[in-house]
Amino acid sequence: MAEKRDYYEVLGIDRNATAEEIKKAYRKKAIEYHPDKNPGDKEAEEKFKEAAEAYDVLSDPQKKARYDQFGHAGMSGQGGFSSGGFSMEDIFSQFGDIFGGAFGGAFGSGFGGFGGSSRGGARRVVRGSDIRIKVKLSMAEAFKGVEKKVKLNKMVVCPDCQGRGAVNEADIKTCEHCHGTGMVTKIANTILGQMQTSSPCPYCGGEGKKITNPCRKCSGTGLVRTAEEISFKIPAGVQEGMQLTIQGKGNAARGGGVPGNLLVVIEEEAPKEGGLQRNGDDLEYTLNLSVPDAVLGCSVEIPYIDSKLKIKIDPGTQPGKILKLRGKGFPSVNGYGAGDYLIYVQVYIPKRLDRKEKEVMESWRNSSSFTPKS
Repeated sequence: MAEKRDYYEVLGIDRNATAEEIKKAYRKKAIEYHPDKNPGDKEAEEKFKEAAEAYDVLSDPQKKARYDQFGHAGMSGQGGFSSGGFSMEDIFSQFGDIFGGAFGGAFGSGFGGFGGSSRGGARRVVRGSDIRIKVKLSMAEAFKGVEKKVKLNKMVVCPDCQGRGAVNEADIKTCEHCHGTGMVTKIANTILGQMQTSSPCPYCGGEGKKITNPCRKCSGTGLVRTAEEISFKIPAGVQEGMQLTIQGKGNAARGGGVPGNLLVVIEEEAPKEGGLQRNGDDLEYTLNLSVPDAVLGCSVEIPYIDSKLKIKIDPGTQPGKILKLRGKGFPSVNGYGAGDYLIYVQVYIPKRLDRKEKEVMESWRNSSSFTPKS
């Protein structure tokens, strides 16, 4: 699979671009690669989808902030659109409104989905609601990455009517009040003249159709609640509070709309008392040495993620010294390098000594080797 291009590169903008500049850049790319302008051109279609994916992330302040900090890995491979998971209709329904009036009469409705009628009118596609869950990870799982399975009670398409809401297709009638548009228009006389307003049709709830013989299983909604097991991958290096977006795994939408997303909030298990600690991408550990080990030097084993590391302590190691094992910390979730393992050295001073130990210490008291040096 080809490596994803940087979203800013896709839209041809710099990282300090304003929201209006991002919108303008996307509009330009969408016009250039629109399928109606490039019929049968698969490369243009992929670039059209690529631009939509970039705009989906960069136009959303939260997604943009996460992308700016962690890159594509911060989107968990799920952030924004996926060319394999969203159809052209989905792109038109979500972003088509930013082109309202932008083409004037030059393209009109020939650019289907940008407010024209060639793709079924301007009614907005319904989107299912998101589901938010919390997933607790051990230190090893956060370090290495892990695949998780969760069981959710969620809304899915009714298996009996395939989401129609009706027993048969013939039981679905066009609403006679809005003539299938889902919208009704009212004209009111005001002191400024006639004002025209549009609102969802109250007779069909904005769906443009009526069901005369509803499905018994879903009572005409086209959706039922059921338990579903979902698997997803959590990348290495995630931290407490990060949120991963699993596209299309939320609640299903009525009328064949776009399903919502599954939002996975990361929690980390509390570290064991006196053991390894995490600080961002760094690992931290406090090593207690005896006086002889600090003076003479030694080799010691220290805990690591799910193993041990052997390190050398130089003779004369001072209390407060920080030993650094470069690159032994957590991998950066954006894929750029890793943190360090920091070992904080402390020297244990006993409070009680027996007679023989005191004699040894007394013999050291006046030794030049034990006289503090400035």
